[in-house]
Amino acid sequence: MQHYHYIFTGSGLSALMTVYEMLVSGKFDDKSILLIDENTKKVNDRTWCFWDEDNLFEDIVSKKWNQAIFANEKFNRVLELAPYQYKKINGLDFYESVFKKISEHKNIHFLNQKVVDFTELGNHCIVKTEQEAFTCNKVFNSIYNPEAVTSQTKFPLIHQHFIGWFIKSKEAVFTPNCATFMDFSVEQKGNTRFMYVLPTSENEALLEYTLFSKNLLSKEEYEAEIQKYIENLGITEYEITEKEQGNIPMTCYPFWKHNTKNIVNIGSAGGWTKASTGYTFKNASKKSKALVQFLKSESDFTKYHKKDKFWFYDLLLLDILSSKNELGSKIFSSMFKEGNSSVIFKFLDEETSFSEDLQVIWRCPKMIFVKALFGRIFK
Repeated sequence: MQHYHYIFTGSGLSALMTVYEMLVSGKFDDKSILLIDENTKKVNDRTWCFWDEDNLFEDIVSKKWNQAIFANEKFNRVLELAPYQYKKINGLDFYESVFKKISEHKNIHFLNQKVVDFTELGNHCIVKTEQEAFTCNKVFNSIYNPEAVTSQTKFPLIHQHFIGWFIKSKEAVFTPNCATFMDFSVEQKGNTRFMYVLPTSENEALLEYTLFSKNLLSKEEYEAEIQKYIENLGITEYEITEKEQGNIPMTCYPFWKHNTKNIVNIGSAGGWTKASTGYTFKNASKKSKALVQFLKSESDFTKYHKKDKFWFYDLLLLDILSSKNELGSKIFSSMFKEGNSSVIFKFLDEETSFSEDLQVIWRCPKMIFVKALFGRIFK
Protein backbone atom coordinates (compact mmCIF):
# COMPACT_ATOMS: atom_id res chain seq x y z
CA MET A 1 0.00 0.00 0.00
CA GLN A 2 1.23 3.47 -0.85
CA HIS A 3 1.93 5.66 2.16
CA TYR A 4 1.25 9.41 2.62
CA HIS A 5 1.88 11.77 5.48
CA TYR A 6 -1.65 13.19 5.30
CA ILE A 7 -4.83 11.90 3.67
CA PHE A 8 -8.01 13.97 3.32
CA THR A 9 -11.20 11.94 3.03
CA GLY A 10 -13.13 14.45 0.97
CA SER A 11 -12.11 17.59 -0.90
CA GLY A 12 -14.87 20.01 0.03
CA LEU A 13 -14.56 23.49 1.48
CA SER A 14 -12.86 22.59 4.76
CA ALA A 15 -10.41 20.13 3.24
CA LEU A 16 -9.38 22.57 0.52
CA MET A 17 -9.15 25.41 3.02
CA THR A 18 -6.85 23.32 5.21
CA VAL A 19 -4.62 22.27 2.31
CA TYR A 20 -4.53 25.89 1.16
CA GLU A 21 -3.37 27.02 4.62
CA MET A 22 -0.72 24.30 4.60
CA LEU A 23 0.59 25.66 1.30
CA VAL A 24 0.51 29.26 2.48
CA SER A 25 2.45 28.35 5.62
CA GLY A 26 5.30 26.77 3.62
CA LYS A 27 5.85 24.31 6.48
CA PHE A 28 4.47 21.19 4.77
CA ASP A 29 6.30 21.17 1.42
CA ASP A 30 8.18 18.02 2.48
CA LYS A 31 4.96 16.15 3.37
CA SER A 32 3.06 13.94 0.94
CA ILE A 33 -0.67 14.79 0.85
CA LEU A 34 -3.52 12.90 -0.79
CA LEU A 35 -7.05 14.24 -1.32
CA ILE A 36 -9.66 11.57 -2.08
CA ASP A 37 -13.14 12.46 -3.32
CA GLU A 38 -15.71 10.84 -5.60
CA ASN A 39 -16.66 14.36 -6.76
CA THR A 40 -14.17 16.01 -9.13
CA LYS A 41 -15.22 19.53 -8.01
CA LYS A 42 -15.61 20.73 -11.60
CA VAL A 43 -19.14 22.09 -11.42
CA ASN A 44 -20.61 25.12 -9.69
CA ASP A 45 -22.49 23.14 -7.05
CA ARG A 46 -22.93 25.85 -4.41
CA THR A 47 -22.59 29.50 -3.42
CA TRP A 48 -20.87 30.75 -0.29
CA CYS A 49 -21.56 34.14 1.29
CA PHE A 50 -19.96 35.83 4.28
CA TRP A 51 -19.41 39.27 5.78
CA ASP A 52 -15.79 40.34 5.69
CA GLU A 53 -13.40 43.24 6.14
CA ASP A 54 -10.14 41.34 5.56
CA ASN A 55 -10.19 40.66 1.79
CA LEU A 56 -10.62 36.90 2.26
CA PHE A 57 -10.15 35.25 -1.18
CA GLU A 58 -10.76 38.69 -2.68
CA ASP A 59 -9.62 37.67 -6.17
CA ILE A 60 -12.56 35.27 -6.61
CA VAL A 61 -15.31 37.29 -4.91
CA SER A 62 -18.03 37.58 -7.57
CA LYS A 63 -20.24 40.18 -5.87
CA LYS A 64 -20.22 42.53 -2.86
CA TRP A 65 -23.00 44.35 -1.04
CA ASN A 66 -22.59 47.32 1.31
CA GLN A 67 -26.14 47.13 2.64
CA ALA A 68 -28.50 44.36 3.68
CA ILE A 69 -32.20 44.26 4.46
CA PHE A 70 -33.68 42.59 7.53
CA ALA A 71 -37.47 42.37 7.53
CA ASN A 72 -40.47 40.70 9.09
CA GLU A 73 -44.21 41.25 8.73
CA LYS A 74 -44.01 44.45 10.84
CA PHE A 75 -40.82 46.27 9.84
CA ASN A 76 -38.15 46.53 7.17
CA ARG A 77 -34.67 47.78 8.09
CA VAL A 78 -31.77 48.55 5.78
CA LEU A 79 -28.53 47.64 7.58
CA GLU A 80 -25.35 49.58 6.86
CA LEU A 81 -22.69 46.88 6.96
CA ALA A 82 -19.52 49.00 7.31
CA PRO A 83 -16.81 48.13 8.19
CA TYR A 84 -17.97 44.86 6.66
CA GLN A 85 -19.10 43.99 3.18
CA TYR A 86 -21.31 41.03 2.38
CA LYS A 87 -19.54 38.93 -0.24
CA LYS A 88 -20.35 36.01 -2.53
CA ILE A 89 -18.03 33.33 -3.88
CA ASN A 90 -19.13 30.74 -6.41
CA GLY A 91 -18.16 27.19 -5.56
CA LEU A 92 -16.49 26.47 -8.88
CA ASP A 93 -14.34 29.61 -8.66
CA PHE A 94 -13.10 28.50 -5.25
CA TYR A 95 -12.36 24.95 -6.39
CA GLU A 96 -10.47 26.13 -9.46
CA SER A 97 -8.47 28.66 -7.45
CA VAL A 98 -7.31 26.17 -4.82
CA PHE A 99 -6.70 23.30 -7.24
CA LYS A 100 -4.61 25.62 -9.41
CA LYS A 101 -2.41 26.35 -6.39
CA ILE A 102 -2.32 22.64 -5.50
CA SER A 103 -1.17 21.76 -9.05
CA GLU A 104 1.98 23.80 -8.46
CA HIS A 105 3.06 21.42 -5.67
CA LYS A 106 4.24 17.93 -6.59
CA ASN A 107 3.76 16.65 -3.04
CA ILE A 108 -0.05 16.98 -3.26
CA HIS A 109 -2.19 14.50 -5.16
CA PHE A 110 -5.91 14.12 -5.92
CA LEU A 111 -7.70 10.79 -6.37
CA ASN A 112 -11.20 10.64 -7.84
CA GLN A 113 -12.54 7.68 -5.87
CA LYS A 114 -15.08 7.04 -3.11
CA VAL A 115 -13.78 6.50 0.43
CA VAL A 116 -15.53 3.57 2.07
CA ASP A 117 -13.58 3.21 5.33
CA PHE A 118 -10.75 4.63 7.39
CA THR A 119 -9.31 3.50 10.70
CA GLU A 120 -6.40 4.08 13.03
CA LEU A 121 -3.99 1.22 13.68
CA GLY A 122 -1.37 2.12 16.26
CA ASN A 123 0.83 4.89 14.91
CA HIS A 124 -0.66 4.95 11.42
CA CYS A 125 -4.02 4.92 9.65
CA ILE A 126 -5.53 2.97 6.78
CA VAL A 127 -7.88 4.60 4.27
CA LYS A 128 -9.86 2.40 1.90
CA THR A 129 -11.66 3.35 -1.30
CA GLU A 130 -13.84 1.12 -3.46
CA GLN A 131 -10.75 0.25 -5.52
CA GLU A 132 -7.69 0.36 -3.25
CA ALA A 133 -6.20 1.17 0.14
CA PHE A 134 -3.54 3.54 1.49
CA THR A 135 -1.67 4.11 4.72
CA CYS A 136 -0.86 7.48 6.25
CA ASN A 137 0.31 9.22 9.40
CA LYS A 138 -2.79 11.42 9.76
CA VAL A 139 -6.34 11.48 8.42
CA PHE A 140 -8.40 14.65 7.97
CA ASN A 141 -11.97 13.39 7.71
CA SER A 142 -14.76 15.53 6.28
CA ILE A 143 -17.29 12.73 5.67
CA TYR A 144 -20.25 13.70 7.84
CA ASN A 145 -21.81 10.93 9.93
CA PRO A 146 -25.38 12.00 10.79
CA GLU A 147 -25.90 8.99 13.05
CA ALA A 148 -23.44 10.41 15.58
CA VAL A 149 -25.84 13.32 16.13
CA THR A 150 -29.22 11.63 15.60
CA SER A 151 -28.44 8.75 17.98
CA GLN A 152 -28.33 11.10 20.98
CA THR A 153 -30.67 13.72 22.48
CA LYS A 154 -28.43 15.94 24.62
CA PHE A 155 -27.44 18.19 21.72
CA PRO A 156 -30.27 19.15 19.35
CA LEU A 157 -29.97 19.03 15.58
CA ILE A 158 -31.61 21.67 13.39
CA HIS A 159 -31.25 21.80 9.61
CA GLN A 160 -30.70 24.91 7.53
CA HIS A 161 -32.39 23.73 4.35
CA PHE A 162 -33.23 25.68 1.24
CA ILE A 163 -33.86 25.80 -2.47
CA GLY A 164 -32.69 28.79 -4.47
CA TRP A 165 -33.51 30.13 -7.92
CA PHE A 166 -31.23 32.40 -9.94
CA ILE A 167 -33.66 34.45 -12.00
CA LYS A 168 -33.58 37.13 -14.68
CA SER A 169 -36.72 39.27 -14.61
CA LYS A 170 -38.41 41.55 -17.09
CA GLU A 171 -39.03 44.19 -14.39
CA ALA A 172 -36.15 46.07 -12.73
CA VAL A 173 -37.11 45.41 -9.10
CA PHE A 174 -33.81 44.67 -7.35
CA THR A 175 -31.32 47.03 -5.73
CA PRO A 176 -27.89 45.71 -6.78
CA ASN A 177 -25.99 47.08 -3.78
CA CYS A 178 -28.44 45.77 -1.16
CA ALA A 179 -28.88 42.09 -0.26
CA THR A 180 -31.84 40.74 1.69
CA PHE A 181 -30.24 38.99 4.64
CA MET A 182 -33.44 37.65 6.23
CA ASP A 183 -37.03 38.42 5.27
CA PHE A 184 -39.36 36.83 7.82
CA SER A 185 -42.46 38.39 6.25
CA VAL A 186 -43.17 35.04 4.60
CA GLU A 187 -45.70 32.82 6.37
CA GLN A 188 -43.92 31.00 9.21
CA LYS A 189 -46.23 27.94 9.44
CA GLY A 190 -44.91 27.05 12.90
CA ASN A 191 -41.27 27.18 11.80
CA THR A 192 -38.38 29.59 11.34
CA ARG A 193 -38.77 30.50 7.63
CA PHE A 194 -37.34 33.38 5.63
CA MET A 195 -36.40 34.56 2.15
CA TYR A 196 -32.81 35.36 1.29
CA VAL A 197 -32.15 37.50 -1.80
CA LEU A 198 -28.82 38.29 -3.46
CA PRO A 199 -29.28 40.74 -6.35
CA THR A 200 -26.54 41.05 -8.95
CA SER A 201 -28.33 43.65 -11.09
CA GLU A 202 -31.71 45.39 -11.23
CA ASN A 203 -33.09 42.39 -13.12
CA GLU A 204 -31.09 39.45 -11.72
CA ALA A 205 -30.93 37.82 -8.32
CA LEU A 206 -30.66 34.62 -6.35
CA LEU A 207 -33.76 34.01 -4.22
CA GLU A 208 -33.62 31.27 -1.60
CA TYR A 209 -36.49 30.00 0.51
CA THR A 210 -34.77 28.95 3.74
CA LEU A 211 -35.78 27.22 6.94
CA PHE A 212 -34.08 26.53 10.27
CA SER A 213 -36.08 23.48 11.31
CA LYS A 214 -35.92 19.76 12.06
CA ASN A 215 -37.82 18.51 9.04
CA LEU A 216 -37.26 19.09 5.34
CA LEU A 217 -40.01 20.01 2.89
CA SER A 218 -41.00 18.62 -0.48
CA LYS A 219 -39.32 20.32 -3.44
CA GLU A 220 -42.72 21.63 -4.53
CA GLU A 221 -43.29 23.52 -1.27
CA TYR A 222 -39.98 25.41 -1.42
CA GLU A 223 -40.57 26.35 -5.05
CA ALA A 224 -44.19 27.40 -4.49
CA GLU A 225 -43.01 29.86 -1.84
CA ILE A 226 -40.32 31.25 -4.14
CA GLN A 227 -42.91 31.76 -6.87
CA LYS A 228 -45.22 33.54 -4.43
CA TYR A 229 -42.39 35.84 -3.27
CA ILE A 230 -41.46 36.69 -6.86
CA GLU A 231 -45.05 37.63 -7.61
CA ASN A 232 -45.17 39.84 -4.48
CA LEU A 233 -42.11 41.70 -5.78
CA GLY A 234 -44.18 42.73 -8.81
CA ILE A 235 -42.39 40.48 -11.25
CA THR A 236 -44.63 39.21 -14.04
CA GLU A 237 -42.07 37.68 -16.38
CA TYR A 238 -38.80 35.93 -15.55
CA GLU A 239 -36.60 33.04 -16.48
CA ILE A 240 -34.80 30.68 -14.10
CA THR A 241 -31.16 30.52 -15.15
CA GLU A 242 -29.92 28.16 -12.44
CA LYS A 243 -31.09 26.37 -9.30
CA GLU A 244 -29.36 25.30 -6.10
CA GLN A 245 -30.40 23.50 -2.96
CA GLY A 246 -28.75 22.59 0.30
CA ASN A 247 -29.12 21.10 3.73
CA ILE A 248 -26.63 22.24 6.37
CA PRO A 249 -26.59 20.61 9.84
CA MET A 250 -26.80 23.12 12.72
CA THR A 251 -25.73 21.52 15.99
CA CYS A 252 -23.41 21.99 18.96
CA TYR A 253 -22.74 18.26 19.16
CA PRO A 254 -19.12 17.76 20.41
CA PHE A 255 -17.68 16.19 17.27
CA TRP A 256 -14.17 16.59 18.67
CA LYS A 257 -14.86 13.64 21.00
CA HIS A 258 -14.54 11.39 17.94
CA ASN A 259 -11.05 12.65 17.16
CA THR A 260 -8.25 10.20 17.84
CA LYS A 261 -4.53 10.72 18.06
CA ASN A 262 -4.17 10.49 14.28
CA ILE A 263 -7.68 11.22 12.94
CA VAL A 264 -9.30 14.66 13.07
CA ASN A 265 -12.83 15.49 11.91
CA ILE A 266 -13.17 18.71 9.92
CA GLY A 267 -15.96 20.58 8.14
CA SER A 268 -19.51 19.53 8.98
CA ALA A 269 -18.03 16.27 10.28
CA GLY A 270 -16.05 18.29 12.81
CA GLY A 271 -18.66 20.87 13.75
CA TRP A 272 -17.04 23.64 11.72
CA THR A 273 -20.39 25.08 10.62
CA LYS A 274 -21.54 28.05 12.71
CA ALA A 275 -24.27 26.29 14.69
CA SER A 276 -26.66 29.22 15.12
CA THR A 277 -26.61 30.45 11.50
CA GLY A 278 -25.35 27.62 9.29
CA TYR A 279 -22.61 29.84 7.82
CA THR A 280 -19.56 27.85 6.74
CA PHE A 281 -17.07 29.81 4.62
CA LYS A 282 -15.65 32.23 7.21
CA ASN A 283 -15.78 29.56 9.92
CA ALA A 284 -13.90 27.09 7.73
CA SER A 285 -11.24 29.71 7.02
CA LYS A 286 -10.71 30.43 10.70
CA LYS A 287 -10.71 26.82 11.80
CA SER A 288 -8.39 25.66 9.03
CA LYS A 289 -5.88 28.34 10.03
CA ALA A 290 -6.13 27.20 13.66
CA LEU A 291 -5.71 23.55 12.68
CA VAL A 292 -2.60 24.20 10.59
CA GLN A 293 -1.16 26.30 13.40
CA PHE A 294 -1.84 23.40 15.78
CA LEU A 295 -0.06 20.97 13.45
CA LYS A 296 3.11 23.01 13.58
CA SER A 297 3.66 22.14 17.23
CA GLU A 298 1.30 19.26 18.11
CA SER A 299 0.65 15.77 16.77
CA ASP A 300 -2.15 14.42 18.98
CA PHE A 301 -5.55 15.35 17.53
CA THR A 302 -7.35 14.49 20.78
CA LYS A 303 -5.96 17.80 22.05
CA TYR A 304 -7.48 19.74 19.17
CA HIS A 305 -10.77 21.24 20.27
CA LYS A 306 -12.09 24.47 21.71
CA LYS A 307 -15.34 25.06 23.54
CA ASP A 308 -15.96 28.76 24.21
CA LYS A 309 -18.75 31.19 25.13
CA PHE A 310 -20.03 31.33 21.55
CA TRP A 311 -20.51 27.56 21.53
CA PHE A 312 -22.73 27.96 24.58
CA TYR A 313 -24.67 30.89 23.10
CA ASP A 314 -25.36 28.82 19.99
CA LEU A 315 -26.40 25.85 22.11
CA LEU A 316 -29.05 27.90 23.92
CA LEU A 317 -30.48 29.16 20.63
CA LEU A 318 -30.63 25.65 19.20
CA ASP A 319 -32.32 24.40 22.38
CA ILE A 320 -35.01 27.04 21.83
CA LEU A 321 -35.46 26.40 18.10
CA SER A 322 -35.54 22.66 18.70
CA SER A 323 -38.46 22.85 21.14
CA LYS A 324 -40.23 26.00 19.85
CA ASN A 325 -39.21 26.42 16.24
CA GLU A 326 -41.73 29.19 15.64
CA LEU A 327 -39.72 31.59 17.86
CA GLY A 328 -36.91 32.11 15.32
CA SER A 329 -38.46 35.19 13.73
CA LYS A 330 -39.06 36.81 17.12
CA ILE A 331 -35.49 36.19 18.30
CA PHE A 332 -33.71 37.39 15.15
CA SER A 333 -36.07 40.36 14.79
CA SER A 334 -35.33 41.50 18.35
CA MET A 335 -31.61 41.50 17.53
CA PHE A 336 -31.83 43.34 14.24
CA LYS A 337 -34.70 45.80 14.76
CA GLU A 338 -32.59 48.48 16.45
CA GLY A 339 -29.27 46.78 17.23
CA ASN A 340 -25.91 47.97 15.93
CA SER A 341 -25.52 45.91 12.77
CA SER A 342 -21.70 45.93 12.77
CA VAL A 343 -21.66 44.64 16.37
CA ILE A 344 -24.23 41.96 15.50
CA PHE A 345 -22.15 40.70 12.58
CA LYS A 346 -19.02 40.85 14.73
CA PHE A 347 -20.90 38.80 17.34
CA LEU A 348 -21.98 36.24 14.74
CA ASP A 349 -18.33 36.06 13.64
CA GLU A 350 -17.41 35.20 17.26
CA GLU A 351 -15.08 38.19 17.61
CA THR A 352 -16.87 40.32 20.23
CA SER A 353 -15.82 41.14 23.77
CA PHE A 354 -18.15 40.22 26.61
CA SER A 355 -19.46 43.80 26.83
CA GLU A 356 -20.24 43.66 23.08
CA ASP A 357 -21.90 40.28 23.59
CA LEU A 358 -24.26 41.92 26.06
CA GLN A 359 -25.21 44.62 23.53
CA VAL A 360 -26.61 41.84 21.33
CA ILE A 361 -27.90 39.45 24.00
CA TRP A 362 -29.90 42.08 25.94
CA ARG A 363 -31.99 42.76 22.84
CA CYS A 364 -33.14 39.14 22.68
CA PRO A 365 -36.34 38.00 24.48
CA LYS A 366 -34.92 37.47 27.97
CA MET A 367 -37.37 35.00 29.47
CA ILE A 368 -37.04 32.66 26.50
CA PHE A 369 -33.29 32.43 27.04
CA VAL A 370 -33.54 32.26 30.83
CA LYS A 371 -35.80 29.22 30.48
CA ALA A 372 -33.39 27.71 27.95
CA LEU A 373 -30.48 28.33 30.33
CA PHE A 374 -32.18 26.52 33.22
CA GLY A 375 -33.28 23.76 30.87
CA ARG A 376 -29.71 23.28 29.72
CA ILE A 377 -28.31 23.30 33.29
CA PHE A 378 -30.61 20.47 34.32
CA LYS A 379 -30.41 18.52 31.05
